[in-house]
Amino acid sequence: MGQQSVTSFRDRARSWLAANAPRRSDAADPDGEPRATGLAAQKEFQAKLYDAGFAGITWPKEYGGQSLTNAEQIAFSQEARDYALPVGAFIIGLGMPGPTILELGTEEQKKRYLPAMLRGAEIWCQLFSEPSGGSDVASLITSAVRDGDGWLLNGQKVWTSGAQYSDFGAIIARTDPAVPKHNGITMFIVDMHSPGVTVRPLKVATGASPFNEVFFDNVRLPADSVIGEVNDGWRAAVVMLRNERVTIGTMSAPRTSPLSYHSLSALADRLGTGTDVEVTRRLARLYARERSARLFGQLLREEAMAGRDPGARGSVAKLAGAELAMSASEVAEAVLGPEVVAGGAADPDVRAVIMAIIAAPGGSIAGGTNEIQRNIIGERVLGLAKDPGIDRNTPFNQLRVGTLNTK
Repeated sequence: MGQQSVTSFRDRARSWLAANAPRRSDAADPDGEPRATGLAAQKEFQAKLYDAGFAGITWPKEYGGQSLTNAEQIAFSQEARDYALPVGAFIIGLGMPGPTILELGTEEQKKRYLPAMLRGAEIWCQLFSEPSGGSDVASLITSAVRDGDGWLLNGQKVWTSGAQYSDFGAIIARTDPAVPKHNGITMFIVDMHSPGVTVRPLKVATGASPFNEVFFDNVRLPADSVIGEVNDGWRAAVVMLRNERVTIGTMSAPRTSPLSYHSLSALADRLGTGTDVEVTRRLARLYARERSARLFGQLLREEAMAGRDPGARGSVAKLAGAELAMSASEVAEAVLGPEVVAGGAADPDVRAVIMAIIAAPGGSIAGGTNEIQRNIIGERVLGLAKDPGIDRNTPFNQLRVGTLNTK
């Protein structure tokens, strides 16, 4: 598509956003969790976005997308950055399971699930982490065993964002415990409304419940629910984890975020701490760090949109984002001064910053811990030697995993 066509697309996007999308405001939900009363509105907006031709801009038209180029996606993203698009419920599905199905799914799966995902008719979650596995995703013990022409799923997942309102999930389960742990895993599509699926909210330090634990008790999975190949689920998991880290790492916080340079500098001026030389220095360093992370995230987004796999560099963006949040928290404490101790402050801006400070450490865990990201960066970006993996060639049922003794 030529430059004139991209300009025309940009103009159309600008007009549509001005007429249909809410602009960013200072009132933001620090947890990013759609309220139960707002879910219907999010679905309605996503459907309007889809009907207007602004959902799945680079996805193939035969699967509900627009079959346009990276240039159109960048143009829309640039026009949308000043708007608070109410699409939070769809970020996981469109950023993680969707691209994985697009890459590894069957033709039937692509046609069945991707258009509904893009329209906002169905919401998806990702089901990887388990209580006994920690950061070692491949040590999962949730199992799927053959049952006629389908499978029976049993186990537990944890830290699942959006499970409480999801229609489907992409889950990895152990299908062959007699082979090494990475070799006996399969990825499935699970209907979150199936009998035997139980979702329980998990409350975090802020008092919100953005995550869930999910239990599966003899949940039946049809034969066509496998994503990729049976016992080749680790390859599918790597694809999804790559998409997850790029998605998380390239999600730049808006200027109205409580811990952004823009918000903190304005608050420092209002509270009078902006005249402190040390606070000014810290704000300047935050600006430089925030800008660097934003530009690197933009680079990865543009590469991904152009069809170039960012690979393990997604972990660089993920780590940078997590460390930026912690750095911003320290700057925020300096900006607030004694006010930071008053957790019940009446000032809504101060309280929003305090809640964001409390929430910030979660970023060092979500989507893979900082330590895991550093290992990935060291091994796959810098080419350093791998740590010895003594369990890589041992059949899973001969390992002692978490609290489970499989011997």
